[in-house]
Amino acid sequence: MLRVENISKKYGQFELNDITFQVDKGDYFMLLGPSGAGKSIILEVIAGLIKPDKGSVFIEDIDITKLAIGSRSVGLVFQDLAVFPHLSVYDNIAFPLKRKGVKGQDLKSRVNGLAEEFSISHLIKRNPQNLSGGELQRVALARTLALKPKVLLLDEPLSSIDVQLRAGLKSLLRGINREGQTVIHVTHDYDEAISLGSHVAVVNGGRIVQTGTPVDVFQNPASEFVANFSGIKNFFKGSISDCSEHDLRCFIANGVKIWLYTDEKSSYGYVSFPENSVSISSDNPNSSAINTFQGVIVDIFQQKHGFEVWVDIGIRVAALITWESLERLNLRTGNKVWISVKANAVRYINQA
Repeated sequence: MLRVENISKKYGQFELNDITFQVDKGDYFMLLGPSGAGKSIILEVIAGLIKPDKGSVFIEDIDITKLAIGSRSVGLVFQDLAVFPHLSVYDNIAFPLKRKGVKGQDLKSRVNGLAEEFSISHLIKRNPQNLSGGELQRVALARTLALKPKVLLLDEPLSSIDVQLRAGLKSLLRGINREGQTVIHVTHDYDEAISLGSHVAVVNGGRIVQTGTPVDVFQNPASEFVANFSGIKNFFKGSISDCSEHDLRCFIANGVKIWLYTDEKSSYGYVSFPENSVSISSDNPNSSAINTFQGVIVDIFQQKHGFEVWVDIGIRVAALITWESLERLNLRTGNKVWISVKANAVRYINQA
């Protein structure tokens, strides 16, 4: 539906390098990365605000790279919610329709329909300076979607919204997408990518470093950057040794042997495993988990869904446990404990 092929653009010391990806019709595609990675530049190239040094952008196999902004059938909502401050909510929504020649009852009907869809009918006569950030975002979305663009481009749409209002706006965006609207959404927040995206492209230093579904990307990060950026705690560099046992290979990270299933042999790379795959006990568990280690608790702190416990076993491993487990095991910083990780929870990643 939309294809970006080998887009490059140089800005002083920063360079966007050979950006290539495809967004299918009805996708909710996330461009995820830290500030300064180049995400917004990609969005502005698609919108036609920036001319690339090389490369092409296609919508439905039509090359739009050199087309004017108004001829691309894309709608862009900026991070700063740029609505017209001197116009009412009604006139903001009506503005693009009037420019296309929509008049009279047809205009009124379409504006009121959009206001109802975005739950802002009660604000229709108000001016933007009297609206909250969440209300402004709804006005900006209604105005942008008035002309039914083939692709909706969102630049950090939730960053200026109060936390308590984000859930409602996420629900609204999901609803827009479920109705068939193709969306490309720029964010630095991987929680947004998980909760909204059908596909994710991780951007760093002007390059796309990994693409896939949120599950693909966050459960199987392709690099140390992706793992760290997405909040994966148990991610270790090392090498696979030539030892094997029970169809398992041995990965050595700072002298610690971690057993896993992989066909790789004698190569350098990384292993990762989720925090909730790590079990903690006060005594040697004598379980079936071949990855069982004794260590010392070096930190404990509360998380949204429990407590994060860090144990030093030669490498620092994070476990996520409940408050009940914390109290039952009487876990305190400095305690000696045992941790276990099943081999099938460990993922191996080749060093790029």
